[in-house]
Amino acid sequence: MITNDFWVAAAMLLYFVVVILVGFIYTKRSNSSSEEYFLGGRKLGPWLTALSAEASDMSGWLLMGLPGVAYFVGASDAMWTAIGLGIGTYLNWKFVAKRLRKYSEVANNAITLPDYFSNRFHDKKSILMTIAAILILVFFSIYAGSCFVTCGKLFSTLFGLDYATMMIIGAIIVFLYTFVGGYLAVCTTDLIQGSLMFFALVTIFIGSVAQAGGVDNTIAFLSDIPGFLSATTVATPILDEAGNQVIENGMPLFGEANTYGIITIVSGLAWGLGYFGMPQVLIRFMSVRHSSEIKKSRIIAMIWLVVSLSAAVCIGLIGRAVLPTEFLTQASAENVFIILSRMLLPSFFCGLVVSGIFAAAMSSSSSYLLMSGSAVANNIYKGLFKRDATDAQVMIVARITLVAVLIFGCAISLDQNSSIFNIVSYAWAGLGASFGPLMLLSLYWRRTTLQGAAAGMITGGLTVILWDMFVAPLGGWFAVYELLPGFVLSLIVIVVVSKLTAEPSQEIYDEFDHYMEADV
Repeated sequence: MITNDFWVAAAMLLYFVVVILVGFIYTKRSNSSSEEYFLGGRKLGPWLTALSAEASDMSGWLLMGLPGVAYFVGASDAMWTAIGLGIGTYLNWKFVAKRLRKYSEVANNAITLPDYFSNRFHDKKSILMTIAAILILVFFSIYAGSCFVTCGKLFSTLFGLDYATMMIIGAIIVFLYTFVGGYLAVCTTDLIQGSLMFFALVTIFIGSVAQAGGVDNTIAFLSDIPGFLSATTVATPILDEAGNQVIENGMPLFGEANTYGIITIVSGLAWGLGYFGMPQVLIRFMSVRHSSEIKKSRIIAMIWLVVSLSAAVCIGLIGRAVLPTEFLTQASAENVFIILSRMLLPSFFCGLVVSGIFAAAMSSSSSYLLMSGSAVANNIYKGLFKRDATDAQVMIVARITLVAVLIFGCAISLDQNSSIFNIVSYAWAGLGASFGPLMLLSLYWRRTTLQGAAAGMITGGLTVILWDMFVAPLGGWFAVYELLPGFVLSLIVIVVVSKLTAEPSQEIYDEFDHYMEADV
């Protein structure tokens, strides 16, 4: 461990100072209106849009959760998940981004996702806005917790300090610049953080290959582990009664490889469905300067994503060759990127690279905090209780909400044995199933009704919760990732309920028929 390493700490401190300064730089502009605070005035260029969307999406999961899975059980689970995410990202940029940018402007200049749904269906009673805001608050609070776990593990592993203390300090830093700077601060630091994450992944990938003795030696070592490099089988570490992998003669023990069947492959690919309902990504589409810049953003985003996901999976695999007995549980294996950074880089550069982990956690958790704040302040407080609320009042409520989510996220992150991968997968499923089907139908099917929209959101969210608790434990096909049944059932319910209820008004039809003419 790097204990009391001055240069590592100095590099990370430098990074923290920069991101906090960004928040203060944007304070005046962000506080000029709620649209500036929550959406940046719809003035983001293609680079800022692309890197902000991807950095806020991936979080510390990319640098810790995904490599940890690859390190512990091999390529299959991490690889299929990465492929699903890559496909989902492309389809989201291709089929949702431009349409949502245009329709959100037509829908009374919606500045949040609940705003968009409510305005799209002319929801005078704010039913959709309330349901969407509650779902965002619930699942983003869990999501924020995963980022705080990342912060705690990072500082605890690097400096040997108390996990809980470090987790809380990291969470407070994220809170400060989100609280002060709003959306523009978040997006600008996302640009910095996305670049740093990319640099960190590529650097450690190249260095770890060299440390392992080259590609041939790495493949030869990993091929001896049953199922480790296969796409259709999964390695099975032999565990003792305490749940730690057994080490014998200085080497980790593995049993026979288990089949990585069609159910688990489908579960990995199903991760891609989540993108259609991910508020922190969709809000970036709404804030882009002009829809004509979406294509350029898509190209930038896909290059960033493919390289980053590939490097993250490979780092986990190569880490097993470099550090075969370092991590005995999947939760501890999520530190492989940190330890490799310590081994491969001089202290100051190590500090800069591991700041990429904190960067990832910061960019995502700040988005989750901001989205939660906007959901409560703009959609519940102003939408339901005080329709004549001023911008200043809305932002006060938003910041009170940030404090509440911060406290809740810290509370669920106190256990340092929490798996970042598992926390993220649950929140991802909840948001994807709740909003994904409705987002697609709201943009492509004019017959979608308010009642169908409400029923679909509730069905998606509840299915994820109930499937994970009661159905998945039955095994077999029931063990499929809960996002898939939640997404499918939500889609079906929206269509069926929309068909059974009265058609939308002519005004809604007219908006739908002409919304693609906006932003020209």
